[in-house]
Amino acid sequence: MLRFIMLKSFLVGLFFCVWSVSAEEADTPQKPNILWLVVEDMSPILEMYGDTTVKTPNISSLASDGVVFTNAYSTSGVCAPSRATLAMGMYPTSFGANNMRTGSHTQETGLPKYEAIPPANAKMLSHYMQLGGYYTTNNYKTDYQFVPPKGVWNDNSKSAHWRHRPDGMPFFSVMNFTTTHESGLFEPYGIREIEFRHYLGGDKDAIAALPQHHSVKTSPKDTPVHLNRDTAFNIPPYLPDTETVRRDFWKMYNNLIETDRQIGAVLQQLKDDGLYDDTIIFFYADHGGPLPRQKRLVYDSGIKVPLIIRFPHGQFGGTRDERLVSFVDFAPSTLALANLPIPETMQGVPFLSDKSLADGKQRQYIFAGSDRLDAFTDTKRAVRDKRFKYIRNYRPEQTYYLPIAYREKIPTMQELLALQSKNQLTPAQQQWFREQKDSEELFDTQNDPHELHNLASDVAFAEDLTRLRRALTQWQVQTNENPEQSESTLISQLWEGSEQQPATQSPIVSIKEDIIVITNQTEGAVIAVNIDNAGWQLYQSPIRRNDMHNIQVVAHRLGFKPSEVGDYNLKN
Repeated sequence: MLRFIMLKSFLVGLFFCVWSVSAEEADTPQKPNILWLVVEDMSPILEMYGDTTVKTPNISSLASDGVVFTNAYSTSGVCAPSRATLAMGMYPTSFGANNMRTGSHTQETGLPKYEAIPPANAKMLSHYMQLGGYYTTNNYKTDYQFVPPKGVWNDNSKSAHWRHRPDGMPFFSVMNFTTTHESGLFEPYGIREIEFRHYLGGDKDAIAALPQHHSVKTSPKDTPVHLNRDTAFNIPPYLPDTETVRRDFWKMYNNLIETDRQIGAVLQQLKDDGLYDDTIIFFYADHGGPLPRQKRLVYDSGIKVPLIIRFPHGQFGGTRDERLVSFVDFAPSTLALANLPIPETMQGVPFLSDKSLADGKQRQYIFAGSDRLDAFTDTKRAVRDKRFKYIRNYRPEQTYYLPIAYREKIPTMQELLALQSKNQLTPAQQQWFREQKDSEELFDTQNDPHELHNLASDVAFAEDLTRLRRALTQWQVQTNENPEQSESTLISQLWEGSEQQPATQSPIVSIKEDIIVITNQTEGAVIAVNIDNAGWQLYQSPIRRNDMHNIQVVAHRLGFKPSEVGDYNLKN
């Protein structure tokens, strides 16, 4: 409680310092730069969370100078639904984004490709940040379950960087680091060469010279080795302690060290630019760990993530915050830090705003879900407070384990299947392969952090079961989600009964007295313009023609097909 009160006092002070400037200094309030450093597939396996296996000096430096959040959770155990939440500030289950992925595995499922469709009045976080005066960049992964409209990022590419912004403009930048991804465990082992872009500081030519596809990896002799292969690892009880598994743990931690170096390079670029103490830095993972019984599941191993936030000048550095934080809170919190209004469509709690802190607002629960994973569907919903986790299984007749081909490329997964076929797994390891599962699960995560002992039938925990069961049901009503709805019915609902993905109408362009006015009749459509091939940007208000020669125009509502691009010659 003391730590929370101190953080509250600090943030109120931070807001006063950031937003209070004299009229002589500026006509508008100063805005802090905001940088998201996003790693893939990683549980809190870091020193500041008690795992001393390896040193990560750059992440540890952020922790020393920042706030370590000990109870941060993704809304799904897999990337695309979680990234949909981060982009929109909405639960993926509330707008058709919870199936992994909406546009894949059509042959196995018999379903058409589709995109999640947020409400017409909902926009991406990057859109709101641009409207608020920020230069927005994403480097480079999206995976939002919908195609981002042109212009919602000022730069969305492998070389996207705050360095390309107009002088003095505040930035909101997202840097994605994929070295820790599950595929980093596959054989032959190597590191994605495109990831070395982080050492190049946004140099477009140098980055273009790298292999551009993520499947291109370093050769065994060229793969950086940061960790002794004989390192002792703490293998969780749900995985066997074998040579194969230890080899995958070595890869996981070796990839983490390489990622830490990449993060260090980006942080040094920030320092070299004199921006380090003008920037609020978020560090987090897109969901839990890459190993079997971690990624894709709603156990803590799949949804609990590290979260560190460094404020300017390292204020309040080295402290810990034990509040519950969900991915759905990130977008509204970022808007609050930028002193921008939070739209009603966002479903999270702005946990970093001075107002929410002053009101004493804290989460009581976080929520997560799982539906189709590649070619297989198994519907689960979860709710968690600081101690107990409740899981509702909507398909108890199915085994927990799903034979997902991508996951079976991991040697540890192959080892598990081999041992399971020989009946050589321990009871803790065998749990994942049981033919049926309980319709309800309750875990005391304080005493059972690996969630192996279901307490749902234990009368001693009946009150907690009832409380969490009720909380989950209330959340489902509030977010208007129906977990028992088939995916085909969901698609029909998103497409309003049509058999095809809805399309955005073409924008209407009118030019009168050298003023260009663009409108669109599709509710919620985003309009973007490309003037004289200078790059796509959001259309926000009528444009003065001046010396333009050409303008391209496109409209795109989230989840719809974009309109055709209109091309207008203005020479005459």
